[in-house]
Amino acid sequence: MKQLPGKAIIILLVIIGFNILFGIDGVALLDPDEPVYAETAKEMIRFNEYLSPRIYNEYWYDKPPIFYWLLVGSLKLFGGFSELAARLPASLMAIGAVLLTTFSAARQFNARAGFWSGLVMGTTVMIMYMGKASVTDTTLLFFMTGALLCFMHSKYWLMYLFCGFAVMTKGPIGVVFPGAIVFLYLLVTRDLGRLLRMHVIPGLLLVAAVGMPWYVFMYQNHGMDFIYEFIGFHNISRFAAPLHPNRVHWWFYLPVIILGLFPWTGVLLKSIKDAFTKSLGRESARLLFLQVWWIFVLVFFSIAKTKQVSYMLVLLPALSMIIGWNIERMTCDNGKLQSGWVFGTFIMYLLMGAGWIVGGRQLPEVATYGMALGAVTLVLGVLILLALKKYCNVETAAWLHVVTGLVTMVMAFGVMMPQLQDRFSVKTIAKTYVAAEKDASRVLYIDKFLRPGFMLYTDIPGIEADTNSEKSLDAVKQDNRPKYIVMREFMYNKMKDKMGGEEWELLENKAGICIYRSR
Repeated sequence: MKQLPGKAIIILLVIIGFNILFGIDGVALLDPDEPVYAETAKEMIRFNEYLSPRIYNEYWYDKPPIFYWLLVGSLKLFGGFSELAARLPASLMAIGAVLLTTFSAARQFNARAGFWSGLVMGTTVMIMYMGKASVTDTTLLFFMTGALLCFMHSKYWLMYLFCGFAVMTKGPIGVVFPGAIVFLYLLVTRDLGRLLRMHVIPGLLLVAAVGMPWYVFMYQNHGMDFIYEFIGFHNISRFAAPLHPNRVHWWFYLPVIILGLFPWTGVLLKSIKDAFTKSLGRESARLLFLQVWWIFVLVFFSIAKTKQVSYMLVLLPALSMIIGWNIERMTCDNGKLQSGWVFGTFIMYLLMGAGWIVGGRQLPEVATYGMALGAVTLVLGVLILLALKKYCNVETAAWLHVVTGLVTMVMAFGVMMPQLQDRFSVKTIAKTYVAAEKDASRVLYIDKFLRPGFMLYTDIPGIEADTNSEKSLDAVKQDNRPKYIVMREFMYNKMKDKMGGEEWELLENKAGICIYRSR
């Protein structure tokens, strides 16, 4: 059966909807990325200008406008800014990407494989976290997933349309990535002749018709500043030069995948291997495309100098479909010991259970909750091992993985993050600054990392203090005017001599985010 029954769709929607939507309004937007997008949307509304993005009341050229437009619509729908309004568009796009994956897997394999593919993707730590983040990545995930799955279904015109919207979400990567993955797959399968049936030239014209008008508008209105900043820095330079030098390691994404795919990581390697060794015919060809998909994403971003955890989101549909296919296959083997799954689950649940317990001790606010989550994770791991090893019941084991994902999400975002938000958001300090009695003659400097959030919650842009720039720090030092400075405590301690801040007075410290006053 290639179509999911209505009951299965409802169950899937309830589970993934709960996992992604729960708690999206319970935590302040986290610095620095989430506030950037919400503030840009606010300024589009404030200036009534929806094509040229602004932040701090000045034009900037970080991303194309589709995600900003989604945010604008949400802010207007909810009557202004709120955490719920800011996060809902990204959450809905994440749910949409899971549904695309589900229905595609059902048609490519069968209904049960589709159902499990959706449950796997919809309960991973990666989608749980990124689906609650007001950033562009889940919107890009939706369009890029749509493009690649349309190729699998030979829906080429729709594929190009999805690519056009991906270009309008994050830039040239929206067409380069699907194009490269499709070309490599056709090369590996020696089927390059298929390109002749894919309407490549008119298809690329369709991509350009969707994606190019905004770029032309921006160039006409902002000239080479747009080209240098958007194409030069945000696309070429990020590939060639590290944005975060401490992350330049070839293995950076391995722990990202291991943790991001939890609670399904234990069955990942077995599923990848089984997709090569235990698939036949057309099923084998479809699984090979998924293998090319995730391998290309991993290799490309491992080579790129700038590394971001969110970049791995794009490979999630491919790995989820491989795992979903394998779970369905293994349910037909109930009664047979799945030793690879047993070993992987033992390792991953032991590591995660111990990690929550040990990690919780480093954060006093959530130490008890960390120990509780660690204990529950270990118990669920034992139950999965019993289901697999003693009873050889694949479906029960898989449902226990779903339970693990939901429990992890509820504890992390329903209990722990609200206790920790002041470590990761400037919101409280921003509100403190606004409410405090201040000397109006003092200028305000704000740590670059905190500045988007400070602007979002106060509408005060301040002056940027970039703690990674010698020139910026020297400018702070040379400014002899009386100052207030909002900065992370550890960065102040690290850079105070370069800023001339040895004599600054600490006025407020909230979980390591501080307000200082020059003497």
